[in-house]
Amino acid sequence: MSFNPERALRWVITASFVIASAAIWWPVQAARIKELASVQGVRSNQLTGYGLVVGLDGTGDQSTQAPFTPQSLASMLQQMGVTVPPGTTMQPRNVAAVLITADLPAFSQPGQRIDINVSSVGNAKSLRGGTLVATPLKGADGQIYAMAQGNLVVGGAGASAGGSKVQINHLAAGRIPEGATVERAVPTPLGQGGVLQLDLNSKDFHTARAVAGAINEAKGPGSAQAVDGRVVRVRLPADADMVGFIADIEDLNVTLAKPAARVVLNARTGSVVMNEAVTLAECAVAHGSLSVTISSTPVVSQPGPLSPQGQTVVTEKTDIAITQQGGSLIQLPAGAKLSDVVKALNSLGATPQDLLAILQAMKSAGALKAELEVI
Repeated sequence: MSFNPERALRWVITASFVIASAAIWWPVQAARIKELASVQGVRSNQLTGYGLVVGLDGTGDQSTQAPFTPQSLASMLQQMGVTVPPGTTMQPRNVAAVLITADLPAFSQPGQRIDINVSSVGNAKSLRGGTLVATPLKGADGQIYAMAQGNLVVGGAGASAGGSKVQINHLAAGRIPEGATVERAVPTPLGQGGVLQLDLNSKDFHTARAVAGAINEAKGPGSAQAVDGRVVRVRLPADADMVGFIADIEDLNVTLAKPAARVVLNARTGSVVMNEAVTLAECAVAHGSLSVTISSTPVVSQPGPLSPQGQTVVTEKTDIAITQQGGSLIQLPAGAKLSDVVKALNSLGATPQDLLAILQAMKSAGALKAELEVI
């Protein structure tokens, strides 16, 4: 059998096309360990505090409806050596009581700055232009970990006059970038007992096995073990540089498996989100909408001319109409890809709110191969 160069070239082109097609239809998803897991113990801590915002342009709390604001102001003045005479009723309009929240990042040290959020707890109309007075921020243990103070940044504006009001965005909350100074560090234990624990962001046994396999391939067999679908334990070398060892692990690439098919439904907004693993079996769907229209028309009834006891009466004439649009039975083909599922659902012509009920019915009929989650 003689060698045919033209036939060999065709075989090479065909093989290249098949390999390229496989790469397109079966993509390999990869991610670094730092996007999939976090080191146990490396976490932020929530801080809260109660304080006062001063310098408002008459948009502060009303003391009659928020009595805690003048009480807080009197307490602050007393700490500064100013005594308010007993029985004095303070009604400042440029002061507002606020609640401060912040996240203390891991490894934060005294003297570093963190961002804070300031929210009104009274009936202040706006915090725009206000200044937060020095306020201690405490943790869950009651200890002070930061001190907050500064000028608020409010992402909104508003004006009112003559009973008319115009407002853009929210005015009762603001933010102070780097508005708090860390006063106390939170110890972060790492590698106690020579073991480092990685906590996966989502429960998945395949991902846990893949993470452990990537670490064992890079650091040697037996370095990591998947305990369950969320925890991977890593054995630390005796003389290892902790920072460098964790940095090397977090930068390792892990090949991800195809996720479980899931459809998330938001009943409040009508949003429908589905991942790439959702498939559809062949089924038939009939969908029709029902609308109820209620119209009310005022009718004036007047008495006859020169009627001694007649009165003009205003009544309403109400008309109710119910319209039901018929829906024909539509056959949906089986879809093995997300694009096929989207085309099939779009062919129904249903609104997002109607799609919530259709998807639930298709799941009950066994046509939708996915897990439904309603949020």
